[in-house]
Formats: sequence, structure tokens, C-alpha cells
Amino acid sequence: MAQSAQKRREFTGPALYSHGFRSFFLYAGTWGVLSMSLWIGFLALGLEIPSRMAGVDWHMHEMVFGYSSAVIAGFLLTAVPNWTGRLPIIGWPTAVLSGLWVLGRVAVFFSEYLPDFGAAMIDSSFLLVLALVIGREVIAGKNWRNLKILIIIGALAGANILFHIEAINGSAYQGLGVRFGVGLIILLITIIGGRVVPSFTRNWLVKQGKTTLPLPRNKVDNLVEFSTAIALVTWIFIPETRGLWAGYLIVGGLHLVRLWRWVGWKTFGEPMVAILHVGYLFVSIGFFILAYASFLGGFIQSTQIPHAWMVGAIGIMTLAMMTRASLGHSGRPIKSNKAITAIYAFIVLASVFRMVAEFIPSNTAWLHLSASAWIAGFAIFCITYFAIFTRAKPFK
Repeated sequence: MAQSAQKRREFTGPALYSHGFRSFFLYAGTWGVLSMSLWIGFLALGLEIPSRMAGVDWHMHEMVFGYSSAVIAGFLLTAVPNWTGRLPIIGWPTAVLSGLWVLGRVAVFFSEYLPDFGAAMIDSSFLLVLALVIGREVIAGKNWRNLKILIIIGALAGANILFHIEAINGSAYQGLGVRFGVGLIILLITIIGGRVVPSFTRNWLVKQGKTTLPLPRNKVDNLVEFSTAIALVTWIFIPETRGLWAGYLIVGGLHLVRLWRWVGWKTFGEPMVAILHVGYLFVSIGFFILAYASFLGGFIQSTQIPHAWMVGAIGIMTLAMMTRASLGHSGRPIKSNKAITAIYAFIVLASVFRMVAEFIPSNTAWLHLSASAWIAGFAIFCITYFAIFTRAKPFK
């Protein structure tokens, strides 16, 4: 820890690359605004994006493998030095990784002007290189506990490649690649959320002098993570099996039990803590929606991605972690203000509106309300945190 802090203090390059979270969180936030604006704009005008992917495929890809991969990269590059005790990856390696991610976004969007597999090769290289970088750190630091995180990142890289293959061969909509990618991210939220949500909750409640604290990790948490992995595997590979609804219902209930053990209702005095519980709640809601789709069928198909996961769990949890980690790792107080609270309010509204649109697909107003709330939340995030990402400040 001391060596990591010293290395960052001695860094004389651009502040944007002085810490793993800075560039990736800024790029993720910017892409959250730009990609959604492009998607809604092209959709409203009836235009086609200049990509070899169909419009809906591009939208799904950029949310799952574009935006989400940037947040994951920023989180891991920041967390791994603490996990392994090794020096942080900063400076030119971070700049190269960031540039590779940006190049992937440009290549996928303008892939119509590239050879068949050109954009796929450029975009896929980012997660593969990230997996190699994180793998080197985990193995060199003998941090075997987090080997499962490395495996998930490697699998996410594979899912991205599969998505590209499906898109090139026709359409990736409701394909195996996108379900594989979303399933891995939900599993990552389940595992990492199981560490950080009760930990941050406990720390805040102790400071407030509260005696009702999150229950310690036990067999319940192991059961939740194991059952979630099994449920996600079945959804990824055999989503149309009708009898799976009971399993999804049970797993959704187990996540609610886990949330109850974390006493989130005690945290609404600090939105920066409470939002973690709200975001995690959408993991459970996503499983309930899958149970509904599997049992009743109809216009919501079990092969579809529940937007309770895409906008709710992934959107809320990533913003919750980015807003919090950016303050803490830049030496600033971890406390919400009006702007941060507004970010959370807009992303929660976006999640609710998108779920309503999922059940009332004929009314596009809900879709546009969701997109507007999403863009507003991410725009406020970029404006509020821009100085934190681009200006140097002494670390603790």
C-alpha cells in the first residue's frame, strides 16, 4: 500500500493516467452519454449506423462489452494492487489500454468501412489484453482468492468474440454471446457486491454509532453465489426451458434474503451507501422477470436480456462504484452531495422507465423517458467528476 501510494506521488505524467480508475471511468461515463444519444437519435430518425452490426446489435454490444468493460477495467486496475500488494499499473500502460478501448468503440461504430473481421479483431483485443495484464498481477502476487475474477474476465473476452461472430453471421440479438456477457457481469456484481456492499455499509453504520450491522459472511452468501452461477448458466445455454421458472424464483428470493442481511434500510441517510443496496436489488428483480418470462412466455421472452439487469443492476451498480471509488482513491471525502444524489435519482428513474417499456413495448414514450434519464445521469456524472479525473491531487 505504501509503495503504491509513493509510486503515484512520484508520477509526473498526465493526471488522467495516474490511477487506473481515472481514464476508464471518464471514458465510460462519456460513452454512457454518447452511445445512448447516438442510439436514440438514429432510432428516432430511422437512420442506420455505419456499422456492419444491426442497430440493435450495436446498442447491446456497446452497453455490455463497451461501457461495462471500461468500468470493469477501471475497477480492477485500481483494486488489484490492493489485492496483490504489487505496484499499480499507471502511466503509459494505462494510456495504451485506454487507447485500445477507444479504438474498439470507433472500429465497431464505423465497421462498415473495415474488412469483415477488422472491427472484431480490434475490439476483441482490449478484453484479451486486460485479462493478460490482470492475470500477470494476480499470478505474480499469488492472489489465488481472486483467480475467479480473472476467469470471469477471460470468459467475458470469449463472450465478446462470440458476439462478433454471431453478428457477422447474421444477428447477435437474443444470441448466446450477449447472454453470456450479461450473465458474467451479473455474476461479477454478485461476487464483488457480496464483498463491498456489506463492508461499506458496516463502515458507515459504525461511524454513525449504529449497533444494527450487516451480518457476517456465512453459508448463505456461498449459497447465493453458487445458485446464481447455476441459474445464469441455465439461462445462457437453455433459456427457453419452461421448467426453469421455479429456479429463477428461488434465486431471486435468495438475493432478497442476502439484501435483508445487509440492513440496507439503515443507510438512507447517506445516498452513496444506500444506492449500492438499490442497485443490488435489481439483480433479484431480474431473476423474478426471468421467472415470469419462463412461466408465462408471451411478449417477454426468456431469451431476452432483462433491463432490470442492464439498466438497473449494471447501470446503477457501476455508477455507484464509480462515484464512490473516484472520491476515495483521489483522497477526497466519500460523501454525497446534490449532484451525486441527482446522478443516482436519474439512473434509478432510467431503470424503472425501461422496465415499464419492457412490459408496454407499444408505447415508445417510456423508452425515450428512460434514455433521457440515463443521458442526464451520466452527463451530470461526467461534469461533476471531470476535474477529479483530470487534475492531480495528493493521495492519502
